[in-house]
Amino acid sequence: MADDIRYETDGGIAAITIDRPEVHNAFRRQTILELNEALREAAGDDGVYVVVLTGADGGFCAGADITEMPNWREEMTEEEYAGYLWSVQNVVRQLRRMEKPSIAAVGGPAVGAGCDFALACDLRIVGPDAILREGFVRVGLVPGDGGGWLLPRLIGEAKAKEYLLTGKDITAEAAVDLGLAVDSADEPVERARELAAELLELPALAVRRTNRLVDPEQSFEEYCERAIAYQWECVTDPEHREAINAFSENRDPEFDRDYS
Repeated sequence: MADDIRYETDGGIAAITIDRPEVHNAFRRQTILELNEALREAAGDDGVYVVVLTGADGGFCAGADITEMPNWREEMTEEEYAGYLWSVQNVVRQLRRMEKPSIAAVGGPAVGAGCDFALACDLRIVGPDAILREGFVRVGLVPGDGGGWLLPRLIGEAKAKEYLLTGKDITAEAAVDLGLAVDSADEPVERARELAAELLELPALAVRRTNRLVDPEQSFEEYCERAIAYQWECVTDPEHREAINAFSENRDPEFDRDYS
């Protein structure tokens, strides 16, 4: 049974909530273990089609809980520290690799690795009190959890370096203006669920393969080769046929799915 993470599924949506509101959902080692396990469960569950990641009490994740952090140099070897950091990075790694769309509902501070967890999701909804902060330099660290790779690809190198090198906040308004967030809402979790429901109305295989196909690291020819393979999978998918039939009959599609 998880102590730091709530994992709930309902109608094809998996909601993963970091549940440490007393410290603005900052994480400790146990949190990271549970978060990695929740993402593995969501990825492997055939009844899950969309993942919503958020924090308790309308927040998100304020990064590492400094009250739980050891004195790294005195209590850990370099190899032990590398193992710990790998597990934090693996949250980002799993979000990036997962074909199922993921939506970050950011209602409060998303700081440090918490910011990177939000950036690793496919889509972001922000609330009026949301901030995203790559504040590593302010405490004498580098963005070790993926932010230095993710942020330039999302908003461009120059603007990303401004935030990475100064550690200043990306406000909710700026996140929308930069295209970092797709929407702002007073209730970001509710809006994220609405967006998840929109995705559920579409052929699931096409959504997943489109999500995987968007890869800025691949060449155009690599894209085309993958697109051929993915398109054939979709052509032979029953949900494609149902979507075509529904379109021609001017009705909503009815997909045969088991959300249990």
